[in-house]
Amino acid sequence: MKYRYLGKSGLIVSELCFGAMSFGSQGSWKSVGALEQNAAQRVVDIAFEGGINFFDTADVYSYGQSEEILGKALKGKRSQVVLATKVRGRMSPEVNDAGLSRRHIIQSFENSLRRLGTDWIDLYIVHSFDFRTPLEETLSTLNDLVHQGKVRYLGCSNFFAWQLMKALAISEKHDFEKFVSLQAYYSLIARDVEIELVPLCEDQGLGLTPWSPLSGGFLTGKYPRGSRGPQDARRSKEEQNFLQFDEDRAYRILDEVKRIAKERGVSAAQVSLNYLLRKPAVSSVLIGATKPEQVVDNLKTVEWELTEEEIKALDSVSEPPRVYPKWMLDVTRLDRENLQAKL
Repeated sequence: MKYRYLGKSGLIVSELCFGAMSFGSQGSWKSVGALEQNAAQRVVDIAFEGGINFFDTADVYSYGQSEEILGKALKGKRSQVVLATKVRGRMSPEVNDAGLSRRHIIQSFENSLRRLGTDWIDLYIVHSFDFRTPLEETLSTLNDLVHQGKVRYLGCSNFFAWQLMKALAISEKHDFEKFVSLQAYYSLIARDVEIELVPLCEDQGLGLTPWSPLSGGFLTGKYPRGSRGPQDARRSKEEQNFLQFDEDRAYRILDEVKRIAKERGVSAAQVSLNYLLRKPAVSSVLIGATKPEQVVDNLKTVEWELTEEEIKALDSVSEPPRVYPKWMLDVTRLDRENLQAKL
């Protein structure tokens, strides 16, 4: 396993982060895998023994079951791992039991500590933007948790670039602890994040931790054209298939991934994960596995690197749409980059 700093923070994390969304079996955020304790213990042990020190979950995953299962699976290993969990999602019908209000954050945080069986959280992540709570309220509460010694670092997920930059500016103004990472949907199929969020992370020094780097398993190649794929797979279940994309384009990307995988003698999943690890803003890539063999295969990703030619081929086939103002700025920037430009 290889390790990197999480953004410009001093925290060191493994290049692969094990995501525990597949743990537990209740609620709307339950996984197709729905792993219970024994099965979860097995995949966590394989990940840990393979050098992964970064584990991620959320209170809303299976309404707390994921945290409980992960906490038990990491018993005896707590001081050796970087543990992340999240807050924002609705945890009960009670009207205040959702969002990023001071009340909900503090209540949810204490519940997460109890379920995880720990006294502190290494990386506490706001799961998504809350349009109804002032950022000052959210950020001051998170700042208090850090200064109370209960949280080590702060992160965010699923923000627009303007929301994230506004949050960083407010933290700068009030001398609050800042977000050090962004967890965002990023894969060969979904490179939208490169338009504004990746440049923001590079400029502000945030570590990017992609979620669903295989686009719900599509980039493993287990969904052949014209087939729904394995019955127990996420995209085979309508209620779990919330990642929507142009499948014609996706299959063209997958064809290139499989070509490189065949030449390399590796899996399509490894190619897809390796591609993200070559991106400069990325600190760690989240992997989610329900079977031991999936973890074993994913761990091999860090044992090799794509060549520049292979990266260019993947860049070309997966290039995201040239939305405004990107296409305009690609033109106007030239008069400052070409030093030989003449009037």
